[in-house]
Amino acid sequence: MMAKQYLMAIDAGTGSVRAVLFDLEGRQLGCVQREWEHKEDPKYPGSMDFDWNYNWELTSGCIRGVIDKCGIDPAEIAAISTTCMREGIVLYDKDGKEIWACANVDARSDDEVGQLIRQNPELEHELYLESGQSYALDALPRILWVKNKLPELYDRIAYVGMFNDWLIYKLTGILAVEPSNGSTTGLFDLKKRNWDPTIAERCGLRTDIFPDVKECGTVIGTTTGEYLASTGLCQGIPVVVGGGDAQLGCIGVGAVKPGQAAVFGGGFWQYEYNIPEAITDAHCRVRVNCHAVPGVWQYEALAFKPGLVMRWYRDAFCQEEKRLSALIGRDTYDLMNYEAEKIPAGCYGMMCTFSDVMNFISWKHASPTFTNFELDPDKYNRYTFYRAILENTALVTKGHLDLVKDSTGMVPTEIIFAGGASKSPLWCQILADALNLPVKVPAVKEATALGAAILAGYGVGIYEDIAASAEKLVKIDQVYIPNPKNHKVYCEMYEPWRKVYAAQLALCDQKLTRNMWIAPGL
Repeated sequence: MMAKQYLMAIDAGTGSVRAVLFDLEGRQLGCVQREWEHKEDPKYPGSMDFDWNYNWELTSGCIRGVIDKCGIDPAEIAAISTTCMREGIVLYDKDGKEIWACANVDARSDDEVGQLIRQNPELEHELYLESGQSYALDALPRILWVKNKLPELYDRIAYVGMFNDWLIYKLTGILAVEPSNGSTTGLFDLKKRNWDPTIAERCGLRTDIFPDVKECGTVIGTTTGEYLASTGLCQGIPVVVGGGDAQLGCIGVGAVKPGQAAVFGGGFWQYEYNIPEAITDAHCRVRVNCHAVPGVWQYEALAFKPGLVMRWYRDAFCQEEKRLSALIGRDTYDLMNYEAEKIPAGCYGMMCTFSDVMNFISWKHASPTFTNFELDPDKYNRYTFYRAILENTALVTKGHLDLVKDSTGMVPTEIIFAGGASKSPLWCQILADALNLPVKVPAVKEATALGAAILAGYGVGIYEDIAASAEKLVKIDQVYIPNPKNHKVYCEMYEPWRKVYAAQLALCDQKLTRNMWIAPGL
């Protein structure tokens, strides 16, 4: 009998899908990735359609590709698990066929948010206390949009599911939802980690569209069915219930126990703080989700678009660094970091407003602004502006740390920092200085996929315990210790920055400037 020596993770991210192969020691052996995009339907501004047919072709190509790249026999794969961007939903008919889907920050449902607020101005607050979610990202307004705009399709809905569950459905023919991503729909009872049909009823939605719930780490079935041939997989490989990307990312960096915290820095920044019970914030400022570790929940605070802001700044203002990067083979950001490191903490008093501290119940971001600089090119050059962006994101994260502390009374003793931003030593140090906490950067580059692999191994008994396995497999590459002098600068800077941000939001409210982002219905 062929030895089972590999674990596979399939990750349906916002910008791409990937299949990643690991050995049983958690070492990444291969990754095949395909970019995808979620196009706006011109009839519906703010929409983000998910093309399930084309995107399955990309997914199956990634699975075949990583098997070929690593030169393995698929019969050697011990188990497979899946993860994905949260909030994206798929609707199915009674025959299990996909009939409608949207990606994570689909914002077509302005009218429906307004409708829900007019019907009951207190309902969002009431539902948040039960589900940990708000209308900003959950599925309630989107399903109501289908009811209002596509009533014939709405009548055909038999099931609602998430993208990681869709991947499992394609592999096994079994449709179920798990708590970590399912809880982001706003249709879950947070404490029970299960659907609450009364939430749908209070929003005027059907209560008969909810599939079974399977806990993360459970073997749901084995590979089989009509879609198997396109993947290169063989029949009978166990498939294990995975979870949302942030939750599995936490497993992949070792943030698995109550009191532990992680920051994931990419296009969006997520601050995740683990808690031992399902408690919500009395003021509805921060999101609360189920962790993919059974019996653990998470406070989650999101910073909007830091990675995208960095990319914009690089491409708009750092052509010389890009040219030099191509010439000498160094990353453009490395060259920018080298110069920005020479700028003192606080950027000579300059600050910027991009992402704001989260306010989940009324989520707005001001118009992007740089302010408080002088016409002195020696001090205020493109590297000062660049560092100000790094500092803005660190101040937002400090705000999120304070927000969770205010709600729970708890703060972590250290931060695990992963994602693309953690590749920048300067950004790591600024984060440590702003938070006044040690920042640990793990060696793993595909933390979310590793989290899925750990769940896969746990599901089939290779690993006895999720937390112990994460601690064993996750290796820390670097630790950044806070600089007390710089921390003092950021503490003095924080309150003025909050007041400047509030003033910029007021300009948006007066329609003098445009919000960088604003939740549907606000």
